[in-house]
Amino acid sequence: MTLEQIKEILPTLENVEFQLENGTFVPEHFHVTEIGIINKNFIDCGGTIRNEKVVNFQLWNADDYEHRLKPRKLLNIINLSQEKLGIENSEIEVEYQADTIGKYDLDFNGQHFILKNKTTACLAQDACGIPAEKTKRDLSELKVNPANSCTPGSGCC
Repeated sequence: MTLEQIKEILPTLENVEFQLENGTFVPEHFHVTEIGIINKNFIDCGGTIRNEKVVNFQLWNADDYEHRLKPRKLLNIINLSQEKLGIENSEIEVEYQADTIGKYDLDFNGQHFILKNKTTACLAQDACGIPAEKTKRDLSELKVNPANSCTPGSGCC
C-alpha cells in the first residue's frame, strides 16, 4: 500500500485498526510514534547496486489505555510529515514490536489495515548459483511409450 492509498482510505473509517496476518490485532491504544523515509542503498550477492525507498510508520504499544488514534489525526500526522520531510508517495513499511521489532508490508481488507509478513529473498539468483526450482509433476501424468517400457515377466527389469 502506498501513502496516497492510505490517505484515500482514512477519511472513510471511524477507527484505525491494525491486524497481523495471524488475526491478532495491534492493541487499540497504540501510538504512531514515527513517520519517515527510509532509503536503503545496498549491493546484492550478484554485484548489482540497488536502492529501495519506503515510507516508514512505527507503531508503539503504549501504556496509555485511554488513547485511540482516530483516522483524522493519523491523516494530519501524514500530511505534516509530507510537508516537513518532503515525503513523496511510496510504499509503506510498518515497524511494530511483538517479541522483537518486525517490519511489515501494509494492506487493507475493507475494514482493517493488515500488517503483512515480509520475507527475505535472494535478488541475484542467476548470479549466485541457486538452481531454478524444478517443476513438480505427478508420475501419473507422464506419457508412457509402450515400446520403451518393461512389463512384468519380460525380463527387461
